[in-house]
Amino acid sequence: MQFGTLSAAIVSFVTFAAGLQAQSPPPAAEQIAAAVLALPKEMREGAGVMGYRTAGKLELLRPVKNGMLCLADDPAEEQFHVSCYAETMEPFMARGRSLRASGVKGTQVDTARFAEVKSGKLRMPTAPAALYQIFAKSYDPATQTVTAGRSLFVVYVPFATAATTGLSTVPSDSKPWLMLPGTPKAHIMFSASM
Repeated sequence: MQFGTLSAAIVSFVTFAAGLQAQSPPPAAEQIAAAVLALPKEMREGAGVMGYRTAGKLELLRPVKNGMLCLADDPAEEQFHVSCYAETMEPFMARGRSLRASGVKGTQVDTARFAEVKSGKLRMPTAPAALYQIFAKSYDPATQTVTAGRSLFVVYVPFATAATTGLSTVPSDSKPWLMLPGTPKAHIMFSASM
């Protein structure tokens, strides 16, 4: 092997190894601290957290103690995103993750889940279930702060309609409103500015 070819091979391997290291998930404690930021402070300590011990493999990092389950930021994604939801929503959420992992995309994920709910294969909660999310450009684990972040708060009320809730289905930044009425994924939207 010539020196130039050997040098190129070494550079290629070092670049590959650095890429693998860059994709390694952060420590579990760091993932937990970031994931629970989406919740109100009084709910953070007892929330369960699913995160990554191995790149690309979501698993339980901390058990649920208060009925809320959080998903840590996926280090493979460019944007920072964490979400926490009532544990009763986990079968629905887990099914969505499973469908996406199998290659199902976009609206077909909900089409499949809705059909499974209708057939009785997938159960939905019978009581309202909250979801809290943070989307941000970046996250600093040292200060536990997000940059250019926005929060989203919803309450799932499967199959709810305007008639059963008294809520408008017209989007609003100043009032709660009902999104996807009459479906298993019906939920009340709240603006972070409320």
